[in-house]
Amino acid sequence: MHPLTALSVPPGHVAVHWFEQSCYAVKDAAGTVLQVDPYFPHQRAPERFIHAQPPLDEATLPTDFVLLTHNHGDHTWPESISRIWATFPACRFVGPQESIDKILADTEVDPSHTQVIQAGELVELAGYTVYAVYAKPPGGDPGAGIKAPDVTHLGYVVAVDGVRLYFSGDPIHSFADHPELTQPVAELEPQIGFLTTHPNEGEFPFFTGSVKMAQAIGLTHAVPAHRACFVKRDYDPNEWVAQFPAGGPEPLIIPRNSHIIYP
Repeated sequence: MHPLTALSVPPGHVAVHWFEQSCYAVKDAAGTVLQVDPYFPHQRAPERFIHAQPPLDEATLPTDFVLLTHNHGDHTWPESISRIWATFPACRFVGPQESIDKILADTEVDPSHTQVIQAGELVELAGYTVYAVYAKPPGGDPGAGIKAPDVTHLGYVVAVDGVRLYFSGDPIHSFADHPELTQPVAELEPQIGFLTTHPNEGEFPFFTGSVKMAQAIGLTHAVPAHRACFVKRDYDPNEWVAQFPAGGPEPLIIPRNSHIIYP
């Protein structure tokens, strides 16, 4: 079984395992496991993927819940969802309408184990309370020349056992410039955020924009995400860390396919 399965999590803490890209597993003191955007292709062309082997065999990690941020292949991946469902048929899957539609069309997941969530809503999942927020506004950002996104893009604040974690999904490049995006997250008071960024790919906040995003949300700790997977979309997280001023938020690098206990 996966090492996270045997890991004992103290009360008032959570374990967060980062696999690669924006794939996470969260485990609380009760042993409940929630995955975020599981994406573990088994066929890995070397010109496309950095690592020849996926960081997880889905059958080795008992999973109770899956959150999906949006219906792009590296965030809603039917193959991984099918393998989770085949081994853990009690699992429930939560995401925006397009992601749930994809699951129902391309997997054998029972519809009764799926749930659509929209920005501004919350869902209770055993000991977890999950709040959905926008990662990209539905209308885009016309003032910045950014078109409306092709699908609904959500982020999540996950509250469990007194700890609040923010998973950004794929935020709009200008996220930090929009109080209507930052305030709903800040009001939920997440302590640690897992932020998609890139130094020069303009779909997401650049490093300086990622820092502004972390500051506007009021994070204590920030973790760089959306890396260590694709050859052409990787970046050096230390360059991201170097953009943070003294006094916080404190940047934190999680090595690929490893976990932290937080706080």
